[in-house]
Amino acid sequence: MTAADRLFTLSDFDFELPPALIAQHPAPERSASRLLDGRGAVPVDRVFRDLPQLLAPGDLLVFNDTKVLKARLFGEKHTGGSIEALVERILPPAQGESMARELWAHVRASKSPKPGSVIRLGTDRGPGFEAEVLGRGGPDDALFHLRVAGNAFDLVEQHGHVPLPPYITHGDAAEDERRYQTVFATHLGAVAAPTAALHFDEALLAALAARGVSTARVTLHVGAGTFQPVRTENLADHKMHSEWFDVPQTTVDALRATRAAGGRITSVGTTTLRALESAAWQEMQASGQDLHRARSGETDIFITPGFEFRVVDRLITNFHLPKSTLMMLVSALAGYERVMALYRHAIEARYRFFSYGDAMLLERQG
Repeated sequence: MTAADRLFTLSDFDFELPPALIAQHPAPERSASRLLDGRGAVPVDRVFRDLPQLLAPGDLLVFNDTKVLKARLFGEKHTGGSIEALVERILPPAQGESMARELWAHVRASKSPKPGSVIRLGTDRGPGFEAEVLGRGGPDDALFHLRVAGNAFDLVEQHGHVPLPPYITHGDAAEDERRYQTVFATHLGAVAAPTAALHFDEALLAALAARGVSTARVTLHVGAGTFQPVRTENLADHKMHSEWFDVPQTTVDALRATRAAGGRITSVGTTTLRALESAAWQEMQASGQDLHRARSGETDIFITPGFEFRVVDRLITNFHLPKSTLMMLVSALAGYERVMALYRHAIEARYRFFSYGDAMLLERQG
């Protein structure tokens, strides 16, 4: 039986990770992280700033330029009970309004606030601001629909905390405000960083340009669902969270030009890959053609082994959580056996894992 014929289950993507390998802080310099080159038969241990020599002139790197919100907020109900909220998404301005005033958020409290009630958020940093609870919604009604009096983006940025992942045990600090954000972050709206892109600094970008490697951008606002565990052994029963993405025409043109010239397309991170492949599949469904025009909207694409990739040749990615959808995605791209072998090597070689950890370079199988 080949990997393509195999029926994978959740347990296939489990592995034992020593807790000491979970990076709690970033490397002193972005491009000084380690890079596991997993393209060949034998893995090669490198440093991330070696990347330009691993790519060819005419290749294209695609980044996710989303910007992380200070999405974690602490507050209280009108009864005095404590609340912790994690903003999932700030909604576009309602018709006739000039600013975004509504949002979806995860809210944790001893007793959930009821529709019509008012909560106060950001009280650990001053008086905070009020938010009216409009109701519940989202997957399994797990999200709260809130409305605020001012600009939601401004209020969250002023009163919130950097939404560090749950496996990082310290509270956010000045270091996190700077390093849990890419150097090219532009469009505010994510609640988690596109972590593979955290390794790039201005010097590395200049070296890539000097090498003749082009760059392009997409936007995918990473949601908190990226950290939600898969709870079903049968992968077909898992429902992916939805995220908003945008692949602009300039990027579509760059993809097509690179392909026509024989260059390779490298996705920086799984979020970039999800945006590119979502756009390509949506275009195929709409017109029966390859991606040739800008596309934006919602995606809940779930990439598992057997997926037919239409855009991405290579992937730069950090090391992911056991039994996560991201483990399934990288296995779909590079092959299950190869990925599991690379993870065994990374653990033996003491690579640093997860958001603040090291990275690897993968080639699409076949």
